[in-house]
Amino acid sequence: MGFNEIVLNGKYVIDAEIKLLTGLHIGTAGNSLDIGGVDNPVIKDVYGKPYIPGSSLKGKLRSLMEFYNNKLTIGNVAYSVYKNNGGDGSIRMHMCDKKDCIVCGLFGRNHGQHKIITNSNGAYVDRTFEEAVEPTRLIVRDAHLIDESITDEMKDNMDFEYTEVKFENNIDRITSAANPRQTERVPAGATFKCNFVVNVYNDDDKKYFEALLTAMKLLEDDYLGGQGSRGYGQVKFENIKIEYKGKNAYLGKEDKKVFGPFNSLNEVKLG
Repeated sequence: MGFNEIVLNGKYVIDAEIKLLTGLHIGTAGNSLDIGGVDNPVIKDVYGKPYIPGSSLKGKLRSLMEFYNNKLTIGNVAYSVYKNNGGDGSIRMHMCDKKDCIVCGLFGRNHGQHKIITNSNGAYVDRTFEEAVEPTRLIVRDAHLIDESITDEMKDNMDFEYTEVKFENNIDRITSAANPRQTERVPAGATFKCNFVVNVYNDDDKKYFEALLTAMKLLEDDYLGGQGSRGYGQVKFENIKIEYKGKNAYLGKEDKKVFGPFNSLNEVKLG
């Protein structure tokens, strides 16, 4: 097995706010229904406030970058099956052993054996990527609600303290049977505080940081959470602040570099 020396040169730390332009629904894994509750509740923290899990945000950014960089090709897609709420589900994601892969380099590769799809019929072979596995560069924190972003005026028109309920009626096109459902959403106008860290190894320079900015721009023109094709989950990044902390900054031998704040992603510049 080969060995590549990995040296940490520094970290980019990005603080920003995620503003909801339309209602957001990120569901909970629980399958219980409280009396008087809604069919599709949003995920909440221990204080009963909705939040955006870092795993959901990172997964969406990765998916967008896989499509953007044409990474979902035969021989480079890992397939897995999982159990969820009593049913089966599946995940297809890019994974390869190329050292310069911008997606694997930024979002990471998983250890162990994976089923890699080998043709359009879904055949696969088992592969490991132990030779290419390295520390994941991107860290995505949970994004927590900024309470003040939900105004008293908004609360007057909401169903709960932090969320609204949207009634929908799905119609079966064949039988015409109606399936009314209640979906809980965080309302448009609410804002979440988010944090990203991009580790800089060896001579990475700024390419992985710039790749994250690209992913964030793609997300603004896509959606976060569920039911995006129905108008849910349009977001915008605002009040963006960036710090670069070199190795010597952690030793107190140099100052960190601070950039921003920027009102939008298009304004971000590092000097």
